[in-house]
Amino acid sequence: MDTEHLKTFVEVVQQGSFAAAARKLDIDPSGVTRAVASLERDLGLRLLERTTRQLVLTEAGKVYHENACKLLQDLQQAADEARDLAGRPAGVVRVTTSVTYGYAVVLPLLPALREAHPALAIDLMLSDSIVDLLAERVDVALRLRQETDTSLIGTRLARIRYYVCASPEYLKRQAGPATPGQLAKRDCLRCSLRDYRTQWKFRDAAGAIQAVDVGGWLVVSNSLTLHRAALDGLGPALLPDWLVAGDLAAGRLIDLFPDYEATPTDFDNAVWLLHTSRSYVPKRVKAFTEFMKQRIWSTNCALDVPAVLTASSKDRAIARKRSSLDAQSATHSVV
Repeated sequence: MDTEHLKTFVEVVQQGSFAAAARKLDIDPSGVTRAVASLERDLGLRLLERTTRQLVLTEAGKVYHENACKLLQDLQQAADEARDLAGRPAGVVRVTTSVTYGYAVVLPLLPALREAHPALAIDLMLSDSIVDLLAERVDVALRLRQETDTSLIGTRLARIRYYVCASPEYLKRQAGPATPGQLAKRDCLRCSLRDYRTQWKFRDAAGAIQAVDVGGWLVVSNSLTLHRAALDGLGPALLPDWLVAGDLAAGRLIDLFPDYEATPTDFDNAVWLLHTSRSYVPKRVKAFTEFMKQRIWSTNCALDVPAVLTASSKDRAIARKRSSLDAQSATHSVV
């Protein structure tokens, strides 16, 4: 039995077509066809019913596919256990996270990971869609929300704090809003995700929560683009600390409401590390997860210290007021 043929068959079922499987495996479509045909010839039965629109597993194919998946997982575990006997962590770690978090947080950590574990290779899958870890054979996921799938093991890595911020250039053109409620009359920069685009929530020091309906002419599907739009002075945006801490510290963005907590959903946002439940976790996965836990946790501790933003709440309020006065002066000079 050729295990590569097994892998190809499982990929065909997963992708739903020979062509899609060929693209995923980066092989010629004819090679996929030959692999499945070889399995069917060896077994003396048909595994897939082919129509012009779809592939359907036969009853025998369903049983064979289920056992093939288990066999391939067992073979991978056997390889991991044998490799781990050699000592240091080695092999490929398949990781998924969102496009923006991968770009802003994970990618900058990889040089240090490479130095700490030179025998590791990282297959980083960036997607703003929820990836099926089992189906895509992903080892680790870093997600910005708590997972409801009970088949996954989750570790809370870091709290996420959100800021409503705008650039100094924007605040020179018009006075900043004095209260969160005034955002309802502003052109806000909004994320297209359902829970993010229509309402932002604020909590004051006394714990009182205020929900503000927001609107605006620009809606984007990616936080990285939203961040760029805020830096370019297109309006106020609700952005996470891991993306804007450096900009707040450098004065490229101003926290409009330093006396409030802000959120698009609830006030318990966090970064979660997830992996599938399995009896044996290979050293390559343990090394990656422990490295990320330590680095992301320590970064989050720094972000939780107000001094990291170099300005206290009072200082940021003064800066916001100064920008507002500059905007008024500019308006008066134009008139």
